[in-house]
Amino acid sequence: MRIVIAGGHGQIALRLERLLSKSGHEVAGIIRKPEQAADLRAVGAEPVVLDLESASVDAVADVLRGADAAVFAAGAGPASGVARKETVDRAAAVLLADAAEAAGVRRYLIISAMAADAQREGDGEFDAYLRAKGAADDAVRSRSGLDWTVLRPGILTNDAGTGLVELKASTGRAPVPRDDVAAVLAELLETPATAGLTLELISGSVPVPVAVKDIAGN
Repeated sequence: MRIVIAGGHGQIALRLERLLSKSGHEVAGIIRKPEQAADLRAVGAEPVVLDLESASVDAVADVLRGADAAVFAAGAGPASGVARKETVDRAAAVLLADAAEAAGVRRYLIISAMAADAQREGDGEFDAYLRAKGAADDAVRSRSGLDWTVLRPGILTNDAGTGLVELKASTGRAPVPRDDVAAVLAELLETPATAGLTLELISGSVPVPVAVKDIAGN
């Protein structure tokens, strides 16, 4: 498969790119800064320099054309300000969805957040983040032209992955290593039957392939 990952220099994205490349997939990562390109090449991904805060649908569609799947792994990041929650966490995810539909790419995975809710109240930056994530999820899930899966990890850590997770419609909030998030994303890409699902992910006791197979069968 050819897979295009938006936010290609993110911590989860780099892990996912390495996994997919090792599995023989062709991977491209969309990045904003040219100096990040070497890190993508090091994990086996093709860097594509494109700013999703200013790019057109046509420009992103050109990158996606011929791909089998798109993954939205971009994020404004902590302390980036309320405005960039809107332009990155919401608008860039919608842009990627628009471009995927324009390019004929049906499979679309989005990394969201637990408690994401477009109607969340509050003036804090984290409230703005969860509103933006919720709005992005809603926009993606409304697309009849996409085979979408929304993944909402728990508290992200840099601990070594265990390969053991809990993956359900609702898990409750708990930690999960970024290694295991990437492993689940890779498995979801190989499992079309998970399309149309919004899933929460935390560390657990079930091997990643089994957890994905089980949720696809429910």
